[in-house]
Amino acid sequence: MPTLRLTAGEIDYEDTGGEGPVLVLLHGVNMDASLWRKVVAELGPDFRCIVPTLPLGSHRRPMARPELVTHHGVAAMVGELMAALDLSAVTLVANDWGGAQFLLAEGPNDRIAAAALVACEAFDNFPPGRPGKAVATSARWPGLLWTAMQLQRLAWFRRAPGAWGWMSKRPIPKHVMDAWFAPALRNPGVRRDLRTFALSTPSPAELRRLVEQLPSFDRPVLVLWATEDKLMPREHGARLASLFPRGQLVEVDDSYTLVPEDQPRRLASELARFASEVRAAG
Repeated sequence: MPTLRLTAGEIDYEDTGGEGPVLVLLHGVNMDASLWRKVVAELGPDFRCIVPTLPLGSHRRPMARPELVTHHGVAAMVGELMAALDLSAVTLVANDWGGAQFLLAEGPNDRIAAAALVACEAFDNFPPGRPGKAVATSARWPGLLWTAMQLQRLAWFRRAPGAWGWMSKRPIPKHVMDAWFAPALRNPGVRRDLRTFALSTPSPAELRRLVEQLPSFDRPVLVLWATEDKLMPREHGARLASLFPRGQLVEVDDSYTLVPEDQPRRLASELARFASEVRAAG
């Protein structure tokens, strides 16, 4: 897997290559690039997919500058990644983590032609539901964060209602979740990065400013929301789409937050349509 050295440190990423529309696919906390494995396979060779593993608790190496691992800082890393790879006309896709909205609102977003926000944090829902709030609470005490990470070893916890069982409607393969959780279980530096990120949750005032700034992004935005989501309120999808001058809403049935896990074929189809329309429109 290739690596890229950014200001904050070195990250892993996947690049399928090709001359088709470029999609940069972003994951949430305690996940890595493999969240998008099914969607990338469905998109196939007609699209170039760039899938970084962001420093959100499942990255293999601690960041050299952990103070930059904040919501704003990780969004800036995505902008830096696009510049380092000299990407242009990007369709930026985010699921679960809503921090990509900072990039849309505050920039640098000149390389972004369009965005797809897939069942993600929005408005005051930072962090979302019980799983997100549990990480944020445990981050205040390093020992408690270690304990929270140990729970992720357990099969019952991975499917428990109110915890990971509310992230995906269908069980995620054990080997995938093992890979997601291993770095924070084994590496104190990774837990330090996760703690820094969790403690950077934007204040209510910051979130209000973000909402006020989002209409400044005047390029196409696809808001794709899961109708049965237990963590991202259904009304947030329509409300988020209405903020953008060129926003459109698509709802997906039979899925929780992790639409790339529950409905990868439907998601890939919508992303392919959207990215192709954006490219055709120039």
